[in-house]
Amino acid sequence: MNHKPYKDLKTHLRLKYGEYVHRVPLDAGFSCPHKVNGIGGCIYCDPSGSGFSVDSSLSLREQLFQRISLLRKKGIGKFMAYFQANSNTYAPTERLRTVYREALIEDVVILDISTRPDLVSEEVLDLLEEFSEEVDVILELGLQSINPNTLKAINRGHTLAQFVDSSLRARKRGIEVVTHVIANLPWDTEEDVCEAARLISVLGIEGVKIHSLYIVEGTELARMYKKGKVDLGTAEQFVERVILFLEHLNENVIIHRLVSDPPIEGTLFGNWGMSKIKLLNMIERKMIIEGRYQGIKALAI
Repeated sequence: MNHKPYKDLKTHLRLKYGEYVHRVPLDAGFSCPHKVNGIGGCIYCDPSGSGFSVDSSLSLREQLFQRISLLRKKGIGKFMAYFQANSNTYAPTERLRTVYREALIEDVVILDISTRPDLVSEEVLDLLEEFSEEVDVILELGLQSINPNTLKAINRGHTLAQFVDSSLRARKRGIEVVTHVIANLPWDTEEDVCEAARLISVLGIEGVKIHSLYIVEGTELARMYKKGKVDLGTAEQFVERVILFLEHLNENVIIHRLVSDPPIEGTLFGNWGMSKIKLLNMIERKMIIEGRYQGIKALAI
């Protein structure tokens, strides 16, 4: 039973699979066209492609076996193969098929593919639909903001319409869609955050990852931050934005993440100097004390 004021992923996975499913992040060596085509990429994206410290010198199977062997010792028996770093549909279809296939080892029950909304071709959806006959498939799409001016400010390189189009085409195939939203973008208002929740709800998107924007050395955002051009607000303002988002989000949307987990090294600003757990507790405590919960202000769909 879920006692949280929102529909959390851990509870959902336990109900669906009968036990905890552990996410295993992978680096398949893909790049991102938004970075390699001379555009510079998103202003916050670090060289690793917003992935974590995965040893990309290891083959995909080696990455999986290394992590899974350790997790099995802790009693974890089911896993999500999470293609996290960069744009994981940015390759010819046959290469994608080979790479995705390599991740389907014993006890991997979810294939999770993270990419950009403008990199979801019909061929990619054909492939994901093909894999969905063997394993549960999640397609993660980075939206970040519904405000076109904000998308331009962070140099996302795609439009809101492209996100809507990709989401609808994926859902039409029965592919589960999870989207990413950054709650404390300085160019967004509280209303932008609420409207993002409404849009995600009416599109029927199954899950969402909410991020707290952090700043890593070597990024354009870091340069702006050092010049005093970026104000990320207070922790209290972030907490309020997250709660507003949840209130306007359909109660059936699964919350995969509420707070970012900045890298230990090279971070200039992250979570107002707090641990991820402390910030998460601030959100949950405020919701419970004030009687606020996911979906309380959502549109009737």
